[in-house]
Amino acid sequence: MNIIILAAGQGKRMYSALPKVLHKLAGKTLLAHVIDTAQTLSPSKVCVVYGHGGEAVPKAFAGRHLGWVRQEPQLGTGHAVQQALPYVDRDGITLILYGDVPLVTSMTMQALTAIAKRGSLALLTVQLADPTGYGRILRSASGAVQAIVEHKDATDAQRAVQEVNTGIMAVPTDKLAKWVAALSDHNAQKEYYLTDIVANAVADGVAVEPHVLTDAWESLGVNSQVQLAEVERIHQRNTARALLEQGVALADPARFDVRGELSCGRDVFIDVNCVFEGTVRLGDNATVGAHCVLKNVTVEAGARIEPFCHMEDAVIGPASRVGPYARIRPGTVTAEDVHIGNFVEVKNSRIAAHSKANHLAYVGDTTVGSNVNIGAGTITCNYDGANKHRTVIEDDVFIGSDTQLVAPVTVKRGATLGAGTTLTRDAPAGQLTLSRARQVTIEDWQRPVKKPKT
Repeated sequence: MNIIILAAGQGKRMYSALPKVLHKLAGKTLLAHVIDTAQTLSPSKVCVVYGHGGEAVPKAFAGRHLGWVRQEPQLGTGHAVQQALPYVDRDGITLILYGDVPLVTSMTMQALTAIAKRGSLALLTVQLADPTGYGRILRSASGAVQAIVEHKDATDAQRAVQEVNTGIMAVPTDKLAKWVAALSDHNAQKEYYLTDIVANAVADGVAVEPHVLTDAWESLGVNSQVQLAEVERIHQRNTARALLEQGVALADPARFDVRGELSCGRDVFIDVNCVFEGTVRLGDNATVGAHCVLKNVTVEAGARIEPFCHMEDAVIGPASRVGPYARIRPGTVTAEDVHIGNFVEVKNSRIAAHSKANHLAYVGDTTVGSNVNIGAGTITCNYDGANKHRTVIEDDVFIGSDTQLVAPVTVKRGATLGAGTTLTRDAPAGQLTLSRARQVTIEDWQRPVKKPKT
């Protein structure tokens, strides 16, 4: 089976220098959505016809096993298919998709290919209350499809028809090659319409079988930022519904965005306005508070992410608590029952079980043992202006507030650092270490006052 994806359009109404099919839906380009769904059918060949945007389109998919054909000049959908046919297998069938129609499901694609395997021309159609701009499906008195007429070429009676062509079809490849070779541009737009092959099929006695969509949103194309936003919300609504059906509790499915892959265990709760990017996994009984952004993050069972946290490339251990207003940067891994509190930033650090950094701290390039308390205002000074250095804080350490640990440095097991300490040498185990200027009071000192204005 072959798949041809037409992706040469300019997208003038996007008002963007970016090729239309490279605009993103749920964090992935429109074309990538189509390609990824198409490849679930295990086709022998996938050929993408590109044009506007030049090499930017194939460059965006470098390394993927795809065929690329540049359509230049662009003389319509039929012409685009003509350019692709030399690069596909002539045996079997060809499924024709569009790079700016990203929501078509694998199930719909399979239904079309099943029809084409019977030797028929399979059309994907949909009933629209307002079919303006779409090609109309013309049927005989018995209901058989006879032809497709484009809106600009249709009569008033034909424009009253509400069943429209989505452009997506599956065709036996040998017949497709014959029919597109016979296309002409005798129409209002002076283009080679792929839809004209329907009349050719009828003339050859080949059955034209429509598959009518139940959900019109599958056929929605993107030609403007308005349409892109509408399709985005539909996609997110569908994703939310799927999660709800799996038992995930969403505070408001309308205020929820997945821009990658989100998998959830049992009894997961997600509050409003959360964004999930990349690959995110939420374990059983995990909770994500409002307005959080998680990118490539694993949250283990029973962990609680409080509101307004930003997390990336991290693992949060079971029964841990993060936030509110915490920033968890790449390379962070916490064990069980770790508390990372408000306005705490953690980067490239491992934190063992039952340790806490509850307030206003920076923990970077650090290995933290278990049962450690990191006081408010503590920072690990990991960067000397040229290189990063690591701090080691062993088990059962207590670090007082407003402490600076100048890496590389180790705080030994059970040590206590007094508040305000600047640690530049290793702190011995089980002892109090502090570096603090002696407090003095200056008698008879008076605070300066402003001079009176002259």
